[in-house]
Amino acid sequence: MPMEPNELRAALEAILFVSNEPVKLDELAEAFADEGREAVIAQLEEIKRALDDHLGGFMLEQTAGGWRLATRAEHDPILKKYFAKKGENRLSIAALETLAIVAYRQPITAPEVSEIRGVNSNQTIRTLLERRMIRVAGRKNVVGSPFLYRTTREFLVHFGLNDIRDMPRLEEFGDLIGEQINDDLVLAIESTPIAEGIEVPLAQGEQIDDAVNAELSDENVVAENSASDDDAHATTNEVQSRVVNEQSE
Repeated sequence: MPMEPNELRAALEAILFVSNEPVKLDELAEAFADEGREAVIAQLEEIKRALDDHLGGFMLEQTAGGWRLATRAEHDPILKKYFAKKGENRLSIAALETLAIVAYRQPITAPEVSEIRGVNSNQTIRTLLERRMIRVAGRKNVVGSPFLYRTTREFLVHFGLNDIRDMPRLEEFGDLIGEQINDDLVLAIESTPIAEGIEVPLAQGEQIDDAVNAELSDENVVAENSASDDDAHATTNEVQSRVVNEQSE
């Protein structure tokens, strides 16, 4: 027997509250098959309207192809202050710079990232892979077949984006991450064309972990200045992910 609208709304609120990632509409529709997809959509919109009218501490938003409860932008300053003591989980300036390059010039290889930054960024790329901010997307169709990197769904979730097409203009990226990007780096990114038609998919079943580690090893490149890419030293100004009950990676 289908739930009453109030019961359905309460059940949806419970799911959204305990979920650490955006919940896809298809998943909710499947969970409430008796109520129907349209009923689920109607109650999601009702939850969103009620939270917007109430203007409390959080809201319901669509991001990364799903729905999630998130804190409001006006509370970012107090959240940054609260999380200042948990800086070990944040991205360093070097990681944010590297992430900006990948985000705006993907797909891109590690040597290309390093060339834009003007410093070897292999260790930072390794860190971003571990944090699941970027992923191996394929190989570049050139001699040596280096790996190509793209941003991930976790990247979208972390920065509150519904789609990569929602990325702000490059010069506004600093506002998104809560840290200003060097003007010279912005110019270097803008002057680098986006590569097209050079991505070769990974072979089915290809084991890439060892190959990626080998490609990013210090044996293949000159080690980067540790002071600039030491991700153990966290920045205190990165915008915190606004997911309620966010768990660190």
